[in-house]
Order: sequence, then C-alpha cells, then structure tokens
Amino acid sequence: MIDQTRQPSSQNPGPIPRGSPVRTFLALTFSFSAVFYALIIMSGQVGGGGRQYATGIMWCPGFAALLACRIHRIQITTLGWHWAGLRAQGASYLLPAVYALVAYAVIWGTHLGSVPNPTFLQRSIAAVGINAMPPWAAVMLMVLLSAVYGFIRTCANALGEEIGWRGFLTPQLVRTRGFTGASLITGCIWAVWHYPILLFADYNLGTPSWFALLCFTVMIIGMSVIYTWFRLRTGSLWTATFLHASHNLFIQAIFTPLTGDTGPTRYAIDEFGFVLPLVVFVTAIWFWRRREIALAAWRETQVDVPVG
Repeated sequence: MIDQTRQPSSQNPGPIPRGSPVRTFLALTFSFSAVFYALIIMSGQVGGGGRQYATGIMWCPGFAALLACRIHRIQITTLGWHWAGLRAQGASYLLPAVYALVAYAVIWGTHLGSVPNPTFLQRSIAAVGINAMPPWAAVMLMVLLSAVYGFIRTCANALGEEIGWRGFLTPQLVRTRGFTGASLITGCIWAVWHYPILLFADYNLGTPSWFALLCFTVMIIGMSVIYTWFRLRTGSLWTATFLHASHNLFIQAIFTPLTGDTGPTRYAIDEFGFVLPLVVFVTAIWFWRRREIALAAWRETQVDVPVG
C-alpha cells in the first residue's frame, strides 16, 4: 500500500465555499451530460458523431469532479492518481473477464445463446485479412488484439467516468455513509445517469425498457460495490478504471458479438439481459462480505482534507 499521507499546506487557501461538494459534482455532471444526452437522443444512437458523443458523455463526470475540486478547494491529488501496483491492476483487468466468461458460459451451456456467432466469424476473418488463416485462428487473433490494444482505447473513456464516480464521489460518500451506503448511492446515481440514453436512444439490445432498466440497474449497483472495494483497498482510481474498461471491452467487443441469437438471447446476454447482472451481483456479495479489508486499508491512508 502506497502511503498517501501528505502534510497540510502552509499557505492559507482562503475560505472554502459553502455547500456540499457532492451536490456540486452531481449538478455539474448532469448539466454537462445534458448536452450529450441531446446529441445522442437526436442522432438516435450512442455511436453517433463517430462515437465522439459517447466519449464526450463519459468524460462529463471527470470534468465535473475536477471543477468541483476547484470550487471547493479540494486537492486534486486526493482523487487517487497513483498506480496501485501490478497485482492490483492485473486483478482489476482480469476480474471482468472472469465474471463475463462465467455468465456467457451459462448462456451458451443453456442454449440461451449460441457460439460462435457466424457474423462475428465473418467480420473477424475480414478484419484479419489473411485468407490462409483458419476461422478459429482469426477469431482468436482478433480477441487477443482487442484484449490488448482495444483495452488501451477503452481505458481513455473509462478514465473520464472514474475520475468522477470513484475518484471523487465514492470517497466523499464513504466518509458519511460508509462502504455500503457509498456503494449503493453511487451505483444508483451511476445507473440513473445512463437512463436517458437507454430509454431514448439505442443503448439496449431490444428488450422492453422496464426489463433493460431492471437488469442494467442491478448490474451497475453490483459493479459499484466491486469498484468501491478496489478503490478503497488500493487508494487508486486506476483499479476502477481498469475494471470499467475491461468490463466494457469483454462484454461489448468480445462476448456479446461472439454470441449468436437462438430466440431468447437478447433477454439473457449483455448488460440488458438477466444472466450477467446475476453473476455480477453474486460477485459483489463476495466483495461486500470482505468490505472491512478495504475499509481498514482506506483508513490507514487518510488525512483530514477540506471538503467544504
């Protein structure tokens, strides 16, 4: 564990603005996001604007957190910029791959979806562009490339969200709400933040809105528990960034495209079906039962920081 203890500044920073940093952060996040909600909804797709709308909205929490720190004179260094170490970062990369594999193994094994998806095979072969390569080898190559280079690209967007959700919001809430309260509140806010593009754009795989909202919300709250655990245990927002980026990568770019439709598939796969949220929820319970480990590590690194 890296010692984050810092000596207070000898300079007088001036009066700290009144009001809650959390309220300021949330007001800024949803105000910034409104611009991209409008763009995504008007275009009808999250991938609109050459996917720049998605990038923009994912960075709204990050910019909001940085501005809230400025307004309330919170040191930006408290957001958790330090590297957590190879073991912790490796675990945060691999965990989403593991729970996604478990979820999709259930889907494939119960014929809720088929594997491989012929469309994914054709796209992989065309992308590789090596006619002599067997189809299975082309798929494996594309998966490997995505797992490495796709992850790097995905991290850039995930970082924007995690500066806000786990860098700023979670530590603020842990101080007053504890581990469970902070995880649940952050998870609920994080889920609701997605609702406009889920309800009014194409951020869904075709299930009824109520079903997609339920599955997505359960999954997001479960993920919030896991991310909170890593954030407190390591003191680093990079573990949450890796978790977030890895989740998006393996679900959206690998396992979902790899799965063929057998009829009920859209009700089972991805973030809007029921299988992945159940697996994430069980995983979250495992981490929640070990929350004292994360809290003990967090307490060792904390100093009094003005929060307004």
